[in-house]
Amino acid sequence: MEEGSRQPTIEELVTQHAQTVFRYAYRLSGSMVDAEDLTQETFLLAAKNIDQLENPIRAQGWLLAITRNAFLRQRRVHQVALVEDIETTAVESAVESDGADEELLQIAIQSLPEEQRVMVLMFYYEDMSYKEIAEQLGIPIGTVMSRLSRAKAALRKKLDALNRNVAPV
Repeated sequence: MEEGSRQPTIEELVTQHAQTVFRYAYRLSGSMVDAEDLTQETFLLAAKNIDQLENPIRAQGWLLAITRNAFLRQRRVHQVALVEDIETTAVESAVESDGADEELLQIAIQSLPEEQRVMVLMFYYEDMSYKEIAEQLGIPIGTVMSRLSRAKAALRKKLDALNRNVAPV
């Protein structure tokens, strides 16, 4: 732990980060019920392992990593994986925008295969670099780059179709 900073309590972590963890869990799972369960599991795991939080300033990233790992563990049990082909840029503006497009963005994110969805969320919501994603997932950086590129393209295609209110091809 950094000098001069104290270990937060689990209550402080919940108060400060519950909404962010829930939103991230919802983005991952696409379901309010699953997001509630993931949020609860995240804070239970955080309470159990709070001594592993080395830098309290990075608590949010630590909690989001716990959420992602809990989601991936949960999905491995139910193993559902499909592959879609795709491309880039409208994603950044859609992901960073607030408001009316949130529901369409959630639909588009949920349409991605799990491996792409997780990478998109790690990149945009956790602000992780390609290198950090590669390290976290234990895959080569080139694989991260190509999968993210396909995921961005898929999101753009899906968002365009949703904005035109036409089913994607």
